[in-house]
Amino acid sequence: MPDRERSAIRDLHLSWIDLIWLVFLGGLALFPPIDEIHKQVILLAIVVFQFFEGWLIGRLPSRGPAYSVLIKILLATLLLDHTGEMGIDSNYYPIYFLPVVSAAIYFDTIAALAWTTAASLAYLSFLYPALQEYEVSPEGYNILAIRVLFFFVAAILVNRFAVENRRQVRRLQDLSGKLEETNRQLLSTEADARRAERLAALGQLSAGLAHEIRNPLAVIKGSADMLNRKVAGSEPLVAELAGYISSEVNRLNALVVRFLDFARPLKLELRPQRISEIVDRALEAASASFPNAEVKIERQYTANLPEVPADPQLCEQVFVNLITNAFQAMQMPDGTREKTLRLSIEPEISNGEPGVGVVVEDSGPGVAPELREQIFNPFFTSKKDGVGLGLSIVAKIVDDHRGTIRLENNTPRGARFHVFFPEAV
Repeated sequence: MPDRERSAIRDLHLSWIDLIWLVFLGGLALFPPIDEIHKQVILLAIVVFQFFEGWLIGRLPSRGPAYSVLIKILLATLLLDHTGEMGIDSNYYPIYFLPVVSAAIYFDTIAALAWTTAASLAYLSFLYPALQEYEVSPEGYNILAIRVLFFFVAAILVNRFAVENRRQVRRLQDLSGKLEETNRQLLSTEADARRAERLAALGQLSAGLAHEIRNPLAVIKGSADMLNRKVAGSEPLVAELAGYISSEVNRLNALVVRFLDFARPLKLELRPQRISEIVDRALEAASASFPNAEVKIERQYTANLPEVPADPQLCEQVFVNLITNAFQAMQMPDGTREKTLRLSIEPEISNGEPGVGVVVEDSGPGVAPELREQIFNPFFTSKKDGVGLGLSIVAKIVDDHRGTIRLENNTPRGARFHVFFPEAV
């Protein structure tokens, strides 16, 4: 079948059930009164409307079901008016089951009963003209009552299944949402586990290299200092070169110390702390390194934040590093007109555990998508003079606090780091 024909069938929403529907309504057209043209037209209108009912509800999801039931009541009333002498005696009265069943499917129980009452009143409206010409026997009233009661029985029965079906659909949707959230948490946990494995392996390597490097560095520095003292007055060039050696050794030694800080296990001194005070101290310390930065600081701290067990010095190191990176990013010549650092702190629940979340967001150029998975890796840096251990140490400190840190992806510009500290250890 050509694609164009398939597309047309999909647009009309035709199915084998629709064909069966057409056959049965066509069968009604073959019963008396056959020569009643209005009857045939009304049956055709019912068929056509049934095909376009889904389109109507799709276009008007809130009012479409009500319009659909109302139109079916009107069409059913017109059909009875043209198929019986008085309407009330028409054998086509079961056509009212169409609006009754539709209302039971679309609405809750109260609304379905209300629409069933409207359909029943539309059917009983033929009773008044009939009473003007004929006298209705008690048996006739019983028949009418039985027919109306069957309308309500059908409405309750169908509505019960429809409501239960909607409840199951909502339950499955909630379960699907929970599974998606669990899947996201699992992916995040797997990423954290892989990062922890890389940190552990590289930490062991760094510790071994650092210890091996410190010993020759100490010998080099001691020799350079001794040479500098001996030739300070007689050989100024040699003394200058010895000074260079000593200063470079000091720089290498500082780098080795950072390696060891990254590699050795942290000894946390946990005490109840207010994260807002730690962030403010870190902001003051980081801002001192950029006196002419002209950065706008925005704080959004939730009042009455709970305290969390934390090591104040190590946590301050976390936020000094993040804020310093934000300041450095906003100094890049990327055309940013307004330099803004946003700090927000609020209570959060992560993986069912309450705590405090801190967001550090800048208006710099941000982190390239291909680098987002690597920024917490040791020795990875995009700075010319960087070592690549700053964010690795930050992640290690946060992990040792049983917290989490991530670079969020939903920022149109700049970098947005989210840090979570749990309340209990």
